[in-house]
Order: sequence, then C-alpha cells, then structure tokens
Amino acid sequence: MKKLMLQIIRFGFVGVLCTGIDFAVLLLLVNVCSVDKLVANVISFTVSVTVNYVLSMKFVFEADENKNKVKEFIVFLVLSVTGLGINELIFWLCSGFTGITPSKVIATAVVMVYNFVTRKIFIEKKPEKNK
Repeated sequence: MKKLMLQIIRFGFVGVLCTGIDFAVLLLLVNVCSVDKLVANVISFTVSVTVNYVLSMKFVFEADENKNKVKEFIVFLVLSVTGLGINELIFWLCSGFTGITPSKVIATAVVMVYNFVTRKIFIEKKPEKNK
C-alpha cells in the first residue's frame, strides 16, 4: 500500500508538471498565436503527453526491461489518444458553458484518473507470480 501511495504521489508530481506544460502551451497558442482553441488543445495535449511518457517511465511506473519498447510506446500512444478524445470531448462540451480554463481543469481531472488507471493496468511491469 505504501508503494502504491508513493507511486500516486509521483504520478501527481509528473501530472502537475505536465498539466502546467499543457495549460501554458494551450494559452500561448490561443492568446498569442490565435490558434483555434480545439486545435490548440490537441497540440498542447500532445506536447504534454510526450513529456509525461518520458517522466512516467523514468519516475512513476516500473518499466519491464524485457518488454518491447516500441510496443510499449504504441500502447502508451493508444491510451493517450483515447485520453485525448476524452479530453477533447469534455473540453468541447464544457467550453460552451464555461471559459477555457475551467473547461480545461475539468477535462484534465477526468483524464488524469483515466491515465493512471490504464497505465497501471497496461504499461506497468506485472509482478512475477510464484510457480
């Protein structure tokens, strides 16, 4: 249980950093570069996910050294694209009722839970069973 709590804390730190990156890129693209908010959201999310993958595999999840890294990254990308779809849908639905920042907070919160659970299930090294 202590190991799981430490992992959740590390995931939280990586998530906060990557969320900061996500928000900064989104606001920069929308407010400075006049990029459409939905397009900017995809770009900012993609930048954030890339940084998140690197940090998550280094500091959060126990990587299986014997696992094919290309396949692992493909699984991570599939999970992330699904998360992006969830993020984009929630962002689009909420942005009609709230501003950009509250919509992004709601979308990010939902996708953070999704990301932890799915990465824990599909990415992290499975404990070896005693034979």
